[in-house]
Amino acid sequence: MLTERDLQELLDYQAKHPVLSLYLNTDPSDGNADAYRLRLRTMLKDIQLPNDAEAIEQYFSREYDWSGRSVAVFSCHPETFFRAYPMAVPVRSRVRVNDRPHVKALADMLDSFGGYGVAVVDKQGARLFYFHLGEMREQEGVLGETVRRTKRGGASAMPGRRGGTAGRTDYADEVVERNMKDSAEFAANFFAENKVRRVLIGGTEDNVAQFRSLLPKTWQSLIVGTFPMSMTASQSEVLERAMEIGGAAERRRETLLVEAMITGAAKGRGGLTGLDETLRAVHEGRVQSLVIEEGFRAPGYRCQGCGYLTAHETQKCPFCGAAFDHIPDAVEMAVHDVMQHGSDIEVLQAGQSNKDFGKIGAILRY
Repeated sequence: MLTERDLQELLDYQAKHPVLSLYLNTDPSDGNADAYRLRLRTMLKDIQLPNDAEAIEQYFSREYDWSGRSVAVFSCHPETFFRAYPMAVPVRSRVRVNDRPHVKALADMLDSFGGYGVAVVDKQGARLFYFHLGEMREQEGVLGETVRRTKRGGASAMPGRRGGTAGRTDYADEVVERNMKDSAEFAANFFAENKVRRVLIGGTEDNVAQFRSLLPKTWQSLIVGTFPMSMTASQSEVLERAMEIGGAAERRRETLLVEAMITGAAKGRGGLTGLDETLRAVHEGRVQSLVIEEGFRAPGYRCQGCGYLTAHETQKCPFCGAAFDHIPDAVEMAVHDVMQHGSDIEVLQAGQSNKDFGKIGAILRY
């Protein structure tokens, strides 16, 4: 299971020898273990790092149980660095060799499957889930007072008057409101502790609406969808529905993001497109969200001094005056830099791009 600490280790790791990064799709719905072993051998056959290739093959032969949907493996044999992360979400198979782990595919998965907070609510309480990369990381619940339909007070003693005393409310409604407030407060703390990036709420329409209105504004702004769901639903049912709705919401959000980026680039304010302009903005720390088309790679040059990236061959760095090294994928290095600084990576899947997009761009901080 990949954790935030694991990801940070991969981002920080810079080797003095080549690092072999391999992503292998092992989704049981797409094939069996024998087919994936053959795919693995094909991917490694032309890699000129025999010790790393052998270490990866041994991992799949001796340790991997083929129950997950994908695996990410990173190996640098001369430095005794080896990490393997089975995952519960599918990934496109690929292999890369560079001086650091290839994390662009992880950025894609985190963008699509990371940080789901789900609340399934009713009038008495809530079940809370935190799903990350297709796996349940945390599950908690809160249960309030049982709701009983009883009236407070009795009939009026005044002749000709029937019913309760004026101003009295249905006690059951008070209980529901109290339970909902407690559940919303508990959920807000749960979402904060787990650093949730998007929120979904399940339940009846009325219960969802009431619960939503009681959440703090911060969490209301992260709600990406609601859905009918019983409090007795299984974990797998909640996960499947949440991923379905969350995925559709993410595609809509990405469409709006690309439109805002293109509009900002046209106006010269708030957005830009194109490789070289984006790389410069990354170096200057102006990128709030780096937007890239899935699978996009581009060779480039990296300054030996300050790390500035450019798509064009340049003799001297405009920032520090140092020389440049040629690198096979400047986009990968940009992803590293952006993730290191805590900014967002938005990976657009097939069909989500735009003809005016140019495969890479950014929403800017300033």
